[in-house]
Amino acid sequence: MSTPAHHFDPSILREYDIRGVFGETLFEGDAHAIGRSFGSVVCRGRTSEKERPCVVVGRDGRLSSPALEAALVSGLTAAGVDVLRVGLGPTPMLYFAEASTPEVQGGIHVTGSHNPRDHNGFKMVLGGAPFFGPQISALAETAATGAAIEVEQFGQVTDRNLLPAYVARLLDGLAGVDVKRLSALRIGWDAGNGAAGPALELLTSQLPGQHHLLFSKVDGRFPNHHPDPTIEGNLADLRALVAAKNLDFGVAFDGDGDRIGIVDAQGRVLDADRLLAIFSRDVLARRPGAVVIADIKASRAVFDTVRALGGRPEMAPSGHSHIKSRMRETGALLGGETSGHFFFADDWFGFDDGLYAALRLIAASVRMGASVAELRDSVPSMCNTPELRFAVPDARKFTVVEEIRERLNGTEAHLNDLDGVRVDTVDGWWLLRASHTQAALTARAESETPEGLERLVAEIDRQLAASGISRHA
Repeated sequence: MSTPAHHFDPSILREYDIRGVFGETLFEGDAHAIGRSFGSVVCRGRTSEKERPCVVVGRDGRLSSPALEAALVSGLTAAGVDVLRVGLGPTPMLYFAEASTPEVQGGIHVTGSHNPRDHNGFKMVLGGAPFFGPQISALAETAATGAAIEVEQFGQVTDRNLLPAYVARLLDGLAGVDVKRLSALRIGWDAGNGAAGPALELLTSQLPGQHHLLFSKVDGRFPNHHPDPTIEGNLADLRALVAAKNLDFGVAFDGDGDRIGIVDAQGRVLDADRLLAIFSRDVLARRPGAVVIADIKASRAVFDTVRALGGRPEMAPSGHSHIKSRMRETGALLGGETSGHFFFADDWFGFDDGLYAALRLIAASVRMGASVAELRDSVPSMCNTPELRFAVPDARKFTVVEEIRERLNGTEAHLNDLDGVRVDTVDGWWLLRASHTQAALTARAESETPEGLERLVAEIDRQLAASGISRHA
């Protein structure tokens, strides 16, 4: 027997997750359908008819998250799946629960991540691997065709508080690190009223050193600033705290705690490229020859640093799901993305976790005997643009990239088409790719000189103009 068909607004089906505006494109009925369809996928993958699968469910602190969580759990149990509900917390706590709980086969976290407060969505994992791309498309097809499994007995729901166990495991990131040096550190933390707040409070209460917290109370209205540490304006409060308290550095989190932003004692932002280079030094010193993965937007300095340290750098498409998947395929021990996701698989599980990444930065600073500011200055400086994002209709964005690729294929350009087009020239490199989450194209360029960077950006504009597109329209 089939279940009633359910059709999602196409705009919410993204490459890496499901995400929309609550009450406009995303509704509780969608959450229920996701639960039914995901539950069916899990049930079909079981090895025994007597086995009843289990899925762990968590949520962030957005105002719409409790209602979406309830509908999601209802859909999962209607598919005959048991649910382990871990409640409010960062997305990495959900990943931790899925990775460390033997009876669990998959997980779904209700979260809008770093998006506006009226947005929400779902991040999914199955069998320790990210659930994304074609899997999300297949999930939507299952819902649309009413092909979800019909069961006679609903699943059961169990509540479990995993926060203490999660924080205890996080603290292992400082195992073997000189406690005396840890005790001398003075650190600022900004949870941005996001889901990382409770975990951050418990974590810092057990850390050596002095810790000053901002906005750790979860509030889905985000009354102080938006929780996206990749936007410099959102780091103003943290910078002020670091300066006022004379701290060694500060850490900021996004809305669901899987990304970080760092400012040093001088208030300078450490971009993700620098952080990945620092993490590479620390990992490769203890695991020589390890594979390190960076996304296609990463600085050349990252790949050069890994190579110089005897590691094996590899480039992957952008997107946290792509990085995690490629790490599993290659056995890489470290990965990073320019949006602030970092993935450790040496002494961690390989998923992105902002809290754990912060602890690894602390450990790296102590192990290398250098302040975060000194570590920042140890990475070669390059002239680069921020990520340049400009609106292009979904129906056109991929076509533009393909047109540019075809034009470049007939030239002497050194082209990497792993994800969009990345072109190496004597001046450096430039990248143009279609966003998988917005109706937009994104571009980035990097050179050793300001003049070279200017020429690279001009080339991007020339290629766009040849396809009838302007960044400034």
